[in-house]
Amino acid sequence: MGTGKSAVGKRLAQALHYRFVDMDERIAARVGKPITRIFAEDGEPRFRTMERAMVQELAGKENLVVATGGGIVLNPDNIREFSQSGLVVCLSAAPDEILRRVGNSTHRPLLNQPDPAAAIRDLLAQRQPLYDAIPCQVNTTGKTVEEVAERIVKEARGQRSEIRRTE
Repeated sequence: MGTGKSAVGKRLAQALHYRFVDMDERIAARVGKPITRIFAEDGEPRFRTMERAMVQELAGKENLVVATGGGIVLNPDNIREFSQSGLVVCLSAAPDEILRRVGNSTHRPLLNQPDPAAAIRDLLAQRQPLYDAIPCQVNTTGKTVEEVAERIVKEARGQRSEIRRTE
């Protein structure tokens, strides 16, 4: 959350001439209500079930850049499936940078509490080992969307050449 997944994903898709998919937007469109209402009315477990189904739908497709929600790592099968068909990149940012980026947002269900800064720190602390398990890491703090996208393009091109060399 607030690391630049959507902005970087859109720019990356343009650079690679791929299609961009924002999983949260697609889930919300299918269900006909925003993610905040899904969390409020159906609960986080139901959202995670929808998220898992979306991963299964998208993981085998080619020429996509997929922006996932930060909770995608809670189910290791999600990362495993995406890794089988492409490069998985974990974008991160300092907690104060995340708060600056999303602090005024009203559509972040996990931040709808009295102390959003503490919520961000707690969420990062809980998920950090899962994020750290993703080999390709890019810290977006202080970087432009273009700088981050350029770094990921280099990673993606390197991965494709390694795949070709091993075949």
